[in-house]
Amino acid sequence: MYNYGDLPKQFTEESTAKVAILPVPYDGTSTWIKGADKGPEALLEASANMELYDIETDSEVYKIGIYTAPAVKVNKSPEAMVEAVRKKAESFLEKEKFLVTLGGEHSISIGVIQAHAKKFSNLSVLQIDAHTDLRSSYEGSKNNHACIMARAKEICPIVQVGIRSMDVGEKENLDPSRVFWAHKIVNSDDWMDKAIDLLTDNVYLTIDLDGFDPSIMPSTGTPEPGGLQWYPTLQFLKKLIERKNLVGFDVVELCPNPKERSSDFLATKLIYKLLSYKFASLVR
Repeated sequence: MYNYGDLPKQFTEESTAKVAILPVPYDGTSTWIKGADKGPEALLEASANMELYDIETDSEVYKIGIYTAPAVKVNKSPEAMVEAVRKKAESFLEKEKFLVTLGGEHSISIGVIQAHAKKFSNLSVLQIDAHTDLRSSYEGSKNNHACIMARAKEICPIVQVGIRSMDVGEKENLDPSRVFWAHKIVNSDDWMDKAIDLLTDNVYLTIDLDGFDPSIMPSTGTPEPGGLQWYPTLQFLKKLIERKNLVGFDVVELCPNPKERSSDFLATKLIYKLLSYKFASLVR
Protein backbone atom coordinates (compact mmCIF):
# COMPACT_ATOMS: atom_id res chain seq x y z
CA MET A 1 0.00 0.00 0.00
CA TYR A 2 1.28 3.46 -0.95
CA ASN A 3 1.42 6.39 1.45
CA TYR A 4 -0.86 9.28 0.55
CA GLY A 5 0.92 11.87 -1.58
CA ASP A 6 4.18 9.92 -1.63
CA LEU A 7 5.33 12.40 1.00
CA PRO A 8 8.81 12.79 2.48
CA LYS A 9 9.18 10.61 5.55
CA GLN A 10 9.14 13.49 8.06
CA PHE A 11 5.56 14.29 7.05
CA THR A 12 4.25 10.73 7.35
CA GLU A 13 5.10 9.80 10.94
CA GLU A 14 2.07 8.71 12.95
CA SER A 15 3.28 10.38 16.13
CA THR A 16 3.46 13.87 14.59
CA ALA A 17 0.92 13.83 11.75
CA LYS A 18 -2.31 15.77 12.26
CA VAL A 19 -4.17 13.68 9.67
CA ALA A 20 -4.55 9.91 9.50
CA ILE A 21 -5.60 8.15 6.30
CA LEU A 22 -7.34 4.82 6.96
CA PRO A 23 -7.82 2.50 3.95
CA VAL A 24 -10.63 -0.05 4.19
CA PRO A 25 -10.55 -2.22 1.03
CA TYR A 26 -13.89 -3.96 1.65
CA ASP A 27 -16.34 -4.96 -1.08
CA GLY A 28 -18.49 -7.59 0.60
CA THR A 29 -22.01 -6.28 -0.08
CA SER A 30 -21.85 -4.36 -3.38
CA THR A 31 -24.50 -5.46 -5.85
CA TRP A 32 -23.43 -4.46 -9.35
CA ILE A 33 -19.87 -3.72 -10.51
CA LYS A 34 -17.35 -5.30 -8.13
CA GLY A 35 -13.93 -3.83 -7.46
CA ALA A 36 -14.37 -1.18 -4.77
CA ASP A 37 -11.92 -3.14 -2.62
CA LYS A 38 -9.24 -2.00 -5.08
CA GLY A 39 -10.25 1.64 -4.61
CA PRO A 40 -8.00 2.64 -1.70
CA GLU A 41 -4.84 1.35 -3.34
CA ALA A 42 -5.69 3.00 -6.69
CA LEU A 43 -6.41 6.30 -4.94
CA LEU A 44 -3.17 6.18 -2.98
CA GLU A 45 -1.17 5.26 -6.07
CA ALA A 46 -2.67 8.20 -7.97
CA SER A 47 -1.82 10.54 -5.09
CA ALA A 48 1.89 10.11 -5.81
CA ASN A 49 1.33 12.08 -9.03
CA MET A 50 -0.40 15.04 -7.37
CA GLU A 51 1.21 18.46 -7.01
CA LEU A 52 1.35 19.30 -3.31
CA TYR A 53 0.87 23.05 -3.68
CA ASP A 54 -2.80 24.07 -3.73
CA ILE A 55 -3.27 27.18 -5.87
CA GLU A 56 -6.68 28.17 -4.51
CA THR A 57 -5.64 28.25 -0.84
CA ASP A 58 -1.98 29.17 -1.50
CA SER A 59 -0.89 26.39 0.83
CA GLU A 60 0.96 23.09 1.11
CA VAL A 61 -1.31 21.26 3.51
CA TYR A 62 0.82 18.10 3.61
CA LYS A 63 3.15 19.97 5.98
CA ILE A 64 0.70 19.36 8.85
CA GLY A 65 1.62 15.68 8.47
CA ILE A 66 -0.45 12.97 6.78
CA TYR A 67 -0.01 9.43 8.10
CA THR A 68 -1.25 6.53 5.98
CA ALA A 69 -2.26 3.63 8.22
CA PRO A 70 -2.14 -0.04 7.28
CA ALA A 71 -5.37 -1.14 5.64
CA VAL A 72 -8.18 -2.66 7.69
CA LYS A 73 -8.71 -5.96 5.91
CA VAL A 74 -11.81 -7.92 6.95
CA ASN A 75 -13.08 -10.58 4.56
CA LYS A 76 -15.93 -11.67 6.80
CA SER A 77 -19.47 -10.40 7.36
CA PRO A 78 -20.32 -6.68 7.05
CA GLU A 79 -21.03 -6.73 10.79
CA ALA A 80 -17.48 -7.90 11.53
CA MET A 81 -16.10 -5.26 9.18
CA VAL A 82 -18.12 -2.48 10.82
CA GLU A 83 -16.86 -3.47 14.26
CA ALA A 84 -13.22 -3.65 13.11
CA VAL A 85 -13.43 -0.24 11.44
CA ARG A 86 -15.16 1.32 14.45
CA LYS A 87 -12.40 0.17 16.79
CA LYS A 88 -9.64 1.38 14.50
CA ALA A 89 -11.35 4.75 13.96
CA GLU A 90 -11.79 5.20 17.70
CA SER A 91 -8.09 4.55 18.25
CA PHE A 92 -7.14 7.39 15.89
CA LEU A 93 -9.71 9.77 17.34
CA GLU A 94 -8.37 9.06 20.82
CA LYS A 95 -4.97 10.22 19.51
CA GLU A 96 -6.63 13.46 18.30
CA LYS A 97 -6.06 12.67 14.63
CA PHE A 98 -8.27 14.12 11.92
CA LEU A 99 -9.40 10.92 10.24
CA VAL A 100 -9.92 10.37 6.50
CA THR A 101 -11.27 6.93 5.66
CA LEU A 102 -10.96 5.38 2.20
CA GLY A 103 -13.42 2.82 0.86
CA GLY A 104 -14.14 0.26 -0.32
CA GLU A 105 -17.88 0.22 -0.56
CA HIS A 106 -20.11 2.59 1.37
CA SER A 107 -20.84 0.17 4.22
CA ILE A 108 -17.38 0.96 5.62
CA SER A 109 -18.70 4.36 6.75
CA ILE A 110 -20.99 2.92 9.42
CA GLY A 111 -18.27 2.14 11.95
CA VAL A 112 -16.49 5.43 11.27
CA ILE A 113 -19.66 7.44 11.90
CA GLN A 114 -20.24 5.50 15.14
CA ALA A 115 -16.72 6.38 16.28
CA HIS A 116 -17.15 10.08 15.49
CA ALA A 117 -20.53 10.20 17.20
CA LYS A 118 -18.90 8.81 20.34
CA LYS A 119 -16.18 11.49 20.29
CA PHE A 120 -18.12 14.56 19.11
CA SER A 121 -21.36 15.87 20.59
CA ASN A 122 -23.88 17.77 18.46
CA LEU A 123 -22.88 15.79 15.37
CA SER A 124 -24.66 15.56 12.02
CA VAL A 125 -23.79 13.68 8.85
CA LEU A 126 -23.65 15.21 5.38
CA GLN A 127 -23.95 12.67 2.57
CA ILE A 128 -22.92 13.33 -1.03
CA ASP A 129 -24.30 10.46 -3.09
CA ALA A 130 -26.42 9.42 -6.05
CA HIS A 131 -28.44 7.08 -3.83
CA THR A 132 -30.44 7.57 -0.64
CA ASP A 133 -29.05 4.39 1.00
CA LEU A 134 -32.00 4.35 3.40
CA ARG A 135 -33.02 0.70 3.29
CA SER A 136 -33.55 -0.69 6.79
CA SER A 137 -31.82 -3.87 5.65
CA TYR A 138 -30.76 -5.38 2.35
CA GLU A 139 -29.80 -8.90 1.36
CA GLY A 140 -30.04 -10.03 4.97
CA SER A 141 -27.86 -7.35 6.56
CA LYS A 142 -28.54 -4.02 8.26
CA ASN A 143 -24.94 -3.09 7.45
CA ASN A 144 -25.22 -3.44 3.69
CA HIS A 145 -23.97 -0.57 1.54
CA ALA A 146 -27.61 0.25 0.74
CA CYS A 147 -28.33 0.84 4.45
CA ILE A 148 -25.56 3.26 5.43
CA MET A 149 -27.76 6.34 5.86
CA ALA A 150 -30.47 4.40 7.67
CA ARG A 151 -27.81 3.52 10.24
CA ALA A 152 -26.47 7.09 10.32
CA LYS A 153 -29.98 8.44 10.83
CA GLU A 154 -30.30 6.30 13.96
CA ILE A 155 -27.29 8.12 15.42
CA CYS A 156 -27.72 11.78 14.44
CA PRO A 157 -29.38 14.16 11.95
CA ILE A 158 -28.47 13.73 8.28
CA VAL A 159 -28.52 15.89 5.14
CA GLN A 160 -28.40 14.27 1.69
CA VAL A 161 -27.04 16.02 -1.43
CA GLY A 162 -26.97 14.94 -5.09
CA ILE A 163 -29.59 12.20 -4.75
CA ARG A 164 -31.11 10.91 -7.98
CA SER A 165 -31.84 7.22 -7.40
CA MET A 166 -33.83 5.32 -4.77
CA ASP A 167 -36.22 2.43 -4.21
CA VAL A 168 -39.84 3.36 -3.51
CA GLY A 169 -39.62 1.48 -0.20
CA GLU A 170 -37.09 4.04 1.06
CA LYS A 171 -39.64 6.87 0.97
CA GLU A 172 -40.96 5.99 4.42
CA ASN A 173 -37.49 6.54 5.91
CA LEU A 174 -36.76 9.74 3.97
CA ASP A 175 -37.20 13.33 5.14
CA PRO A 176 -37.72 15.39 1.94
CA SER A 177 -36.87 18.61 3.76
CA ARG A 178 -33.31 17.32 4.29
CA VAL A 179 -32.72 16.01 0.75
CA PHE A 180 -31.24 18.14 -2.04
CA TRP A 181 -32.18 16.31 -5.22
CA ALA A 182 -29.72 16.46 -8.11
CA HIS A 183 -32.32 17.61 -10.63
CA LYS A 184 -33.33 20.55 -8.42
CA ILE A 185 -29.85 21.88 -7.60
CA VAL A 186 -28.23 21.51 -11.01
CA ASN A 187 -28.78 25.08 -12.24
CA SER A 188 -28.36 27.11 -9.04
CA ASP A 189 -26.25 27.48 -5.94
CA ASP A 190 -28.84 28.97 -3.56
CA TRP A 191 -29.36 25.48 -2.12
CA MET A 192 -25.90 25.41 -0.60
CA ASP A 193 -26.56 27.68 2.38
CA LYS A 194 -29.91 25.96 2.95
CA ALA A 195 -28.21 22.57 3.19
CA ILE A 196 -25.50 23.86 5.52
CA ASP A 197 -28.10 25.57 7.74
CA LEU A 198 -29.66 22.16 8.42
CA LEU A 199 -26.41 20.77 9.83
CA THR A 200 -25.24 20.95 13.44
CA ASP A 201 -22.00 22.57 14.58
CA ASN A 202 -19.96 19.38 14.17
CA VAL A 203 -20.25 17.66 10.78
CA TYR A 204 -19.06 14.32 9.50
CA LEU A 205 -18.92 14.13 5.69
CA THR A 206 -19.42 10.91 3.74
CA ILE A 207 -18.75 11.10 0.00
CA ASP A 208 -19.88 8.32 -2.29
CA LEU A 209 -18.06 9.09 -5.52
CA ASP A 210 -21.12 8.16 -7.56
CA GLY A 211 -22.50 11.48 -6.33
CA PHE A 212 -20.40 12.98 -9.12
CA ASP A 213 -21.57 12.78 -12.70
CA PRO A 214 -20.15 9.82 -14.67
CA SER A 215 -18.69 12.30 -17.17
CA ILE A 216 -16.04 13.12 -14.55
CA MET A 217 -16.29 10.00 -12.32
CA PRO A 218 -17.02 6.95 -14.48
CA SER A 219 -15.14 4.43 -12.34
CA THR A 220 -17.64 3.65 -9.62
CA GLY A 221 -19.79 0.62 -8.92
CA THR A 222 -23.18 2.20 -9.62
CA PRO A 223 -22.78 5.21 -11.93
CA GLU A 224 -25.90 7.37 -12.30
CA PRO A 225 -26.36 10.12 -14.93
CA GLY A 226 -27.14 13.66 -13.85
CA GLY A 227 -24.62 14.01 -11.04
CA LEU A 228 -22.56 16.74 -9.43
CA GLN A 229 -19.76 18.59 -11.18
CA TRP A 230 -16.31 19.46 -9.82
CA TYR A 231 -16.30 23.21 -9.18
CA PRO A 232 -19.84 23.58 -7.77
CA THR A 233 -19.11 20.70 -5.40
CA LEU A 234 -15.88 22.31 -4.24
CA GLN A 235 -17.74 25.60 -3.75
CA PHE A 236 -20.24 23.82 -1.53
CA LEU A 237 -17.58 21.96 0.47
CA LYS A 238 -15.56 25.14 1.00
CA LYS A 239 -18.67 26.89 2.34
CA LEU A 240 -19.32 23.92 4.60
CA ILE A 241 -15.84 24.06 6.12
CA GLU A 242 -16.00 27.83 6.56
CA ARG A 243 -19.29 27.65 8.46
CA LYS A 244 -19.14 24.34 10.32
CA ASN A 245 -16.56 22.23 12.14
CA LEU A 246 -15.73 19.36 9.81
CA VAL A 247 -14.59 16.60 12.18
CA GLY A 248 -13.78 13.87 9.64
CA PHE A 249 -14.76 12.44 6.30
CA ASP A 250 -14.66 9.40 4.07
CA VAL A 251 -14.44 8.86 0.32
CA VAL A 252 -15.92 5.59 -0.91
CA GLU A 253 -16.99 3.56 -3.93
CA LEU A 254 -14.04 4.15 -6.25
CA CYS A 255 -14.09 1.10 -8.51
CA PRO A 256 -10.86 1.53 -10.45
CA ASN A 257 -10.52 0.77 -14.13
CA PRO A 258 -6.90 0.36 -15.34
CA LYS A 259 -7.88 1.97 -18.66
CA GLU A 260 -9.44 5.04 -16.96
CA ARG A 261 -7.23 6.61 -14.33
CA SER A 262 -8.81 10.08 -14.14
CA SER A 263 -11.35 8.84 -11.57
CA ASP A 264 -8.55 7.70 -9.27
CA PHE A 265 -6.97 11.12 -9.54
CA LEU A 266 -10.24 12.99 -8.95
CA ALA A 267 -10.72 11.04 -5.73
CA THR A 268 -7.24 11.76 -4.44
CA LYS A 269 -7.44 15.43 -5.44
CA LEU A 270 -10.81 15.76 -3.70
CA ILE A 271 -9.22 14.62 -0.43
CA TYR A 272 -6.38 17.11 -0.79
CA LYS A 273 -8.81 19.96 -1.53
CA LEU A 274 -10.83 19.15 1.58
CA LEU A 275 -7.72 19.03 3.73
CA SER A 276 -6.54 22.30 2.20
CA TYR A 277 -9.84 24.02 2.98
CA LYS A 278 -9.73 22.67 6.52
CA PHE A 279 -6.08 23.27 7.45
CA ALA A 280 -4.56 25.81 5.00
CA SER A 281 -4.33 28.48 7.69
CA LEU A 282 -1.87 26.29 9.61
CA VAL A 283 0.67 26.07 6.78
CA ARG A 284 0.57 29.38 4.92
